[in-house]
Amino acid sequence: MSSIYQHFRPEEKQFIDTVLDWKQYVENTYAPKLTDFLDPRQQFILQSVIGEGTDVRFNLFGGSEQSERKRALLHPEYYQPVNGDFLVGLYEIEYPRKFIKLEHPMVLGSLMSLGVKRDKFGDILVNEERIQFFSSEEIESFLMTGLREIGRASVHLRKLPVEEAIQESEQWKEMEISAASLRLDGIISAAFNLSRQKSQALIEQKLVKLNWKTVESPAAECLEGDLISARRLGRCKIIELLGTTKKNKVRLKIGLLK
Repeated sequence: MSSIYQHFRPEEKQFIDTVLDWKQYVENTYAPKLTDFLDPRQQFILQSVIGEGTDVRFNLFGGSEQSERKRALLHPEYYQPVNGDFLVGLYEIEYPRKFIKLEHPMVLGSLMSLGVKRDKFGDILVNEERIQFFSSEEIESFLMTGLREIGRASVHLRKLPVEEAIQESEQWKEMEISAASLRLDGIISAAFNLSRQKSQALIEQKLVKLNWKTVESPAAECLEGDLISARRLGRCKIIELLGTTKKNKVRLKIGLLK
């Protein structure tokens, strides 16, 4: 069992244990287990822990093919999931667009102020004046009655079929890079073509997030499945570790969104 943990960060042990509990539940009950929304790193951990060729399988769905945050459905081998099994709802925010501008952080802040865990919400989609978000259908009635204001704007929600989700124009560009190490400052330098000094300054100024959490240590180690965002530069996700070069640098396949 300890061999599982050695491939992950110490702070990820609790989530690994949770995945193992989900797996045990499916094995014992021979019934599906639906999770809350998982970020890409959690999805990677789940995939690593469940593995292939076991009696327990899993599928992921977040509302659309582009979704970053997704719910997982762990299930016995015989079970064939459909999108409706994931209980993902799409909600559009109606508000006085002529008089006020709503942005992603404002929407997320208002959702969090309802006292609901972030895990209950998927991606927030913004396209000019239109704003939508994915959420667990289990809390739909609470959302419909609870979300009345965002900032100074009065709002109400309209549920839509998930097929009507805004198609975001952002495209991830896949590429291979070499970095001196898996340190956060080294990955940022290689991905965004910056000097190590500038990368360290960004981190120390609290302008960098690793898996949605602000990190202040340039020496923080990055792993496969991590997502890095640097303010004013964009986002980078580590898709795969490809080994080392002859000069002992780390080779990685990354996705880049500027």
